Amino acid sequence: MFSSLNVGRSFKVAVAALAILATTWFPAAGQRGGGGGGRQLSPQQIELNSELKQGLEAYKIGHIDEAILHFRKASVLDPENPTAKVYLGTALAQKIAPGVDTPENLMIAQQAIDLFQEVLEKAPFDVKSMKQIAGIEFSITKLDDAKAWQKKVLAVDAKDAEAAYVVGVIDGMEAHQNALAALQQAGIKDDGEGNAKAPAKAMEAIKAQNGALVEEALQYLSQAVQNRANYADAMANLGLVYRRKADLDWGDEAARKDDVAKAMEWRAKAISARKTILEKQSAGPDSAKP
Repeated sequence: MFSSLNVGRSFKVAVAALAILATTWFPAAGQRGGGGGGRQLSPQQIELNSELKQGLEAYKIGHIDEAILHFRKASVLDPENPTAKVYLGTALAQKIAPGVDTPENLMIAQQAIDLFQEVLEKAPFDVKSMKQIAGIEFSITKLDDAKAWQKKVLAVDAKDAEAAYVVGVIDGMEAHQNALAALQQAGIKDDGEGNAKAPAKAMEAIKAQNGALVEEALQYLSQAVQNRANYADAMANLGLVYRRKADLDWGDEAARKDDVAKAMEWRAKAISARKTILEKQSAGPDSAKP
């Protein structure tokens, strides 16, 4: 069965990124425009800095509503301040309930998206804002939009392994759902090995729906593995997607068996990669990257 556990963890990073990390995207409050050292700040700038500081402090201890109030005040004080937009958008993203399509939830999501899009108007190649939007779109189950934003990330940085991974996983999830629906309609349970005994009508429907999805999933997950050594989650999902490719090779027994063998190989590689990562982590906090 295709699990969304790995992609959930990946998008958690995108949606719930700490606001403190936003300080690396733009100059800190009070430093916009290359202000020289020693320049006396205006009362408005002092108030702006205070609101940003209080908002960050509230955010770091989990007081999201309080943080949002401070960041909104900062945005009113300086509507063009990119740091205030990033902080407010990130805090609003924390209020989004994943998979909930109530008007209030969608409104919060759109507010956050609008803020990051405003940032991108001034900094069109800022991949972190693109990833924030992708994460929000995923949270409200706009998967095609989430995938499109991750592809924009890759257009700026083709080596971004996480963006490629997310595109591949979304495709894999959709392909898995399509396969389950077609098999269920035919009264068949997915065997994860190409469903050789399933009726031709069901398998032709799966081929029609999943051909492009599987092809793209394999492309992007392979890209993720190429760009990040020991990317265990990408390897695991490659194994799952090869099981969906086995559906597409229904009627060609040799191709189906080859797909299943590749699925098992990638699963084994993922297990080995996770073992390597754990060994490095146990050797010291700086020995392995997440």
